[in-house]
Formats: sequence, C-alpha cells, structure tokens
Amino acid sequence: MLGFAIRRLMQAVIVMLVVALLAFTLFRFVGDPVNQMVGIETSQAEREALRERLGLNEPILEQFGKFVFEAAQFNFGTSYQFRQPVSDLFAKRIPATLELSFMSALFALLVGVPMGIYAGLNRESALSKIFLSVSLIGISLPTFFIGILLIFLFSVTLQWLPSFGRGEVVQVGSWWTTGFLTVSGLKALVLPSITLGLYQMTLIMRLIRAEMLEVIRTDYIKFARARGLPDRIVHFRHALKNTMVPVITITGLQLGSIIAFATITETVFQWPGMGLMFLQAVQNVDIPIMAAYLLLTAFLFVAINFIVDILYFVIDPRLRIGRA
Repeated sequence: MLGFAIRRLMQAVIVMLVVALLAFTLFRFVGDPVNQMVGIETSQAEREALRERLGLNEPILEQFGKFVFEAAQFNFGTSYQFRQPVSDLFAKRIPATLELSFMSALFALLVGVPMGIYAGLNRESALSKIFLSVSLIGISLPTFFIGILLIFLFSVTLQWLPSFGRGEVVQVGSWWTTGFLTVSGLKALVLPSITLGLYQMTLIMRLIRAEMLEVIRTDYIKFARARGLPDRIVHFRHALKNTMVPVITITGLQLGSIIAFATITETVFQWPGMGLMFLQAVQNVDIPIMAAYLLLTAFLFVAINFIVDILYFVIDPRLRIGRA
C-alpha cells in the first residue's frame, strides 16, 4: 500500500512539473509582461528597470526554477488587470467555486446513483425507460442551453429562484465565505448546481445501470440467489458493492471536471468563482491569472486522481493480491 502510494505521488509530481512548464511558457512567451503592466508613456529606462525587478533578464532555467518555487507556495505574481496578488484574488473566488462544485457533485450522486440502481434492477419498467430518456437529454444538451432554460423557467416565468449571483454570504474564518448559512445563498445555489451536475448525474446513472446489469448475471450472484438470500441482500450487499469500483473512479475524475470546467456555468449565472475570473482574464490577456488557473486546476485533478487511486486500491482486493 505504501509503495503504491509513493509511486502514484511521484507520478503526480512529474505531472505537476510538466503543467508548470506549460504555465511558465504561457507566462513568459505569450506577449511581453512589461507591456501589459505599463502604459505607452512609460520610458524605456523605466521598462528596463521593471524588467530587471521582475527577473525577466535572468536565464530561462533560473526563471523556471523561481516560478516553480513560488508556485509551490501559491504565489503566482501580480494580476495585470487588478494590480493585486493573484493568490489573494483566487482566495476570494475559491470558496464560491468549491461550494458550487460540491453541490453539483452531491446532486449528481444523490440523484444518479438511485436512478442507476433502479434502472439496472428494473430494466423493462416504464420508469426505467423514462430515466434513460432523461439521461439522453442531459448528455445531449449543452451546459449553457440547460442553464438558460432553467433561468427562463424558474427565474423569469415562475420567479422562484434567482437568475444570477451568489446571494447573501457569511464570513467564516479569515477568508472563507459561504452561502450555506443563508436562505438567499441556498436559493442561488440551486440552478447553477443542477446545470453543472446534470451531465455528471446522467453519466453516473448510465454507468451504474450498465454495471448492475453486468454484475447480476455473474455466477456469484446466481449462487447467492440459490442460497435463498433475500433480494435486498443480493442487490445492495453483493451486487452494488462490486459496481462501485468503476463508479468511484469515474466520479472522482468527474469531480475534477466539475471544478475545472465550471467556467460556462459561472458565466451564465454570473457566479463569482474562479471560472468567471479566468474568462475575464482571457479577455484582458491577464497571463498571471491564466497561468495560476492552469496550475490550480491541474493540482486539483492530480490530487483527486491520487485519492481515487488509493480508494481503488483499498476497495478492490484483487489489486492487493496482484501486488503481493
């Protein structure tokens, strides 16, 4: 177990170094940072002084080493647009993105898992066919279109839920803000969470259905039925347990996708998270924010993938036997 974790950790470090190299290339060679930070009236001497202060005249390898060292401490420089440290800007935006991602993943699991179990155990029922039809809609429709439909129905027509913003938030600690403790904050989470989690919900539902159909045809399930075990024990203790290994893998990777690709949902609902700030940075060519977003999303992917690999190793005894 320890050796497996160390190997995965070393692979994660290599991946992060490659991503850091890409981010460094984007940061240094896409445009001139000095031109982005000064105006046209700045003299050449002032430009050279700023370039020296930023370390742009140093050798490339030394610049890359400093970039990695600073990024490891979550120091990504100063934003061209906001004139503030990028780490401070992300600290203000991360709570909104993480709360939206958490609620989207929770919605996908709480709805997708029961639907998948029912559709797998009752494949010929009318409700199962309705679930499959809904899943096709969730996979086929683009995220921005789903968000616009939900806004039109629940915000414009019925006026039940807000169409944009995060609602009222409460300060928790020195930098964390949450909308879980206010009514308006919870209402504001509903529509973007459904929009962002609908695709993951349909994917989880269809995956569990396919795994359940596969598992209930295996010999050990037939043997459990022949022993006279109740259907509840057969379905939920034996069949469902063996379907969760690929589900955990896909769910973990999809959680990373939710965090990384929340940009469209945050734009549609004007959600003040990292994705919305990233799109604004692209429009304004704010390279420090773009590079920091690339590194942070890669770090989240790598961390989630590492946790999923460890859970996979713990849950599936065949891996432990094979390693032994």
